Amino acid sequence: MDRAGTRAEADAARERLVLALAGVARRDHAALRQVYDLTSAKLFGICLRISRDREAAEDILQTVYIKIWDRAGRFDASRASPITWLGTIARNTAIDWKRASGRIESAPEEAALEIADDRPSADALLEQEEQGERISECMDDLEQRQRGAIRSAFFDGFTYAELAERAKVPLGTMKSWIRRGLQKLKACLDG
Repeated sequence: MDRAGTRAEADAARERLVLALAGVARRDHAALRQVYDLTSAKLFGICLRISRDREAAEDILQTVYIKIWDRAGRFDASRASPITWLGTIARNTAIDWKRASGRIESAPEEAALEIADDRPSADALLEQEEQGERISECMDDLEQRQRGAIRSAFFDGFTYAELAERAKVPLGTMKSWIRRGLQKLKACLDG
């Protein structure tokens, strides 16, 4: 499929998801089922990647869809893409579970800057669907420490404090790296 066809397909998928979320906001159970069918694999991947426990990821995913049911009315398609909004709910729910279960573990500093393996990850799948090549190009333009910190924070579920500890920098420095990286990423995507 050519690039225009892929883009049109992604736009159509995004529109289906926006409409389904609007249905969920109206308390339509069939719309929730559609959101689940369209997103459960991606959101489960995020939950599993952060929790590193399949059974826990299934429980977390259930909580994610309860939150989606409760919060769908807050979704604004002009401010965020639906999969990004849903992915953020999944990420935050999984991090909350990780904290509550006491499973925040330490790893070498390099782990905060590298993706654990070469299999397609949840972040790679999200990038392909939402921005494709453009977001990859923009991420490549970031400094390595910003790129690694953003990926680790937003897709691997590491907290800013964990990243700061692993990189042996103050918490404020880590937050600044990520904030500046996100500003550069936004400017690149908007430009």
